[in-house]
Amino acid sequence: MSIAKKKADARKLAFGARKTAFGTGLDQAANRNLIGQLALYREAEVIAAYMPIRTEVSPLATMTILHGQEKRICVPVIQGDGMALRFQEWTPDAEMVDGPFGASVPLRGEFLQPDVLITPLLSFDRKGYRLGYGGGFYDRSFEQLSALKPVIGVGFAYSAQEVKRVPTEPTDYKLNAIVTETDVLRF
Repeated sequence: MSIAKKKADARKLAFGARKTAFGTGLDQAANRNLIGQLALYREAEVIAAYMPIRTEVSPLATMTILHGQEKRICVPVIQGDGMALRFQEWTPDAEMVDGPFGASVPLRGEFLQPDVLITPLLSFDRKGYRLGYGGGFYDRSFEQLSALKPVIGVGFAYSAQEVKRVPTEPTDYKLNAIVTETDVLRF
C-alpha cells in the first residue's frame, strides 16, 4: 500500500476520533497544559497558533493569555497550493475575515517569524509525528522557518487523536512536543 493511501485511510479514522472528543469540555484542560508547556520557552517572543476550524481543539484561551503576557501572537495565512504558510499578527480584538479552508485570518497585521509554532492535527503518535489534512502547509512552513532560525513545533490535540503510528515520509516534520488535555509529550 502506498504512503498516500495509508495517510488517506488514517485521515478518515482520525476525523472520527477527533469528532468524538470535540465539544466534550476538554479544551479548558488542554489549554492549561498548553500554557504550562509554553512556559518552558520563556525566550520565545512570537508564538504562532491557529484559528480553530471544524472539530479542532481551540487554542484561543492560550492565545489570549499569551497576548496579555506581552507575547506577539500570529496565525497562519495560506498563500497558495504548494507554498509555506505566512504568519500574520493576531490580537484578541483583531478584525477577522474568512480565509481559505474556513479559518479566519486578520484583516490587517504584520507578518511575523514565529519562535514557537502551535499546530493543529488529525492524529499523532508518541514519536512526535502528526498527521495533518494533507496539504503539506505545516511541513513546508517548518522547513522554511527552520532555515531562518530554530523553531519549536508543538502539536495541540485531544488525547483521543493518538494513534500507535502515524504514516510518515521524509518530508514530515517531527514535533518537539504534543499537548492534550491529559498529557504533554516531549521529544
